[in-house]
Amino acid sequence: MTITQLQYVLAVAEHKNFTLAAEKCFVTQPTLSMQIQKIEEELSILIFDRSKKPIQLTDIGQKIVNQAKNIVNEADRIKDIVEQQKGFIGGEFRLGIIPTIMPTLLPMFLNNFIKKYPKVKLLIEELNTDEIITKLKNGHLDAAIAATPLEDEKIKEIVLYFEPFVAYIPEHHASFQKDEIEVSDLNLNEILLLQDGHCFRDGILNLCKNGSDIDQNNFQIQSGSFETLIKLADEGLGTTLLPYLHTLDLKESDKLKLRNFKEPKPAREVSLIYPKSELKMQIIDAIRSTIAGVVKGAIVFQNVQIISPLQKK
Repeated sequence: MTITQLQYVLAVAEHKNFTLAAEKCFVTQPTLSMQIQKIEEELSILIFDRSKKPIQLTDIGQKIVNQAKNIVNEADRIKDIVEQQKGFIGGEFRLGIIPTIMPTLLPMFLNNFIKKYPKVKLLIEELNTDEIITKLKNGHLDAAIAATPLEDEKIKEIVLYFEPFVAYIPEHHASFQKDEIEVSDLNLNEILLLQDGHCFRDGILNLCKNGSDIDQNNFQIQSGSFETLIKLADEGLGTTLLPYLHTLDLKESDKLKLRNFKEPKPAREVSLIYPKSELKMQIIDAIRSTIAGVVKGAIVFQNVQIISPLQKK
């Protein structure tokens, strides 16, 4: 059997469809089917139960897929070792970034990175945390930038920075008169939140410690946009919390409505995360150092309290 054949097996196991797996592997469906059949004949077993729709792994097939992932990863590691020995920093690199970080952080470091490492082809996707974790584990991302800790034993984390939460409080609100606010000043039912699936939303619920008590009677909103929440707050529909970097580009009139928390400031931990296989570490280190260089002047807060991005049950 060959590495290529094992890659075909993994593709079918993931997509549960021979035609779709062939498209993802850039081969014809008959070619892929024939190569998988060769492995099955060589081993005298069936990897897939083709009688079921969608196609399912047999019991022995599941064990083979688990081992095939290790073998393919180790084959990739050999190439990685050679590139590191040569000091080569280049090639395709797939990076995921969560939506509440992408608009602010990416413009800060991307231009610097591509100028310093022109041989790296970055393929960047905006994904939520659950999508990122799935793609990292399936080998469809090389690394990602997300709020941590994630408490996943298959993923490693390198902390990039700590980003405080900042309150956006319109003039009509009682807390507008305060220079700084405390967590106890927050009323969860007044806070406009991002839609489900955003870890920043879960961080706010954890900060307020009573996420189950949300009761916004007059309306419900499903928005992934901080700009929308700011406009609604200005209309008298509540307050909202923003990540610190997002506040830097607000209009001066809107910045007057920002209130920092008293120390220790609630903050999220933002990290570069990657699989434990540690492939392409030279590029991961290059991204880390580039981000560190641009962020250290923007975020100078030291005394912070890290709020978990994991939704509390």
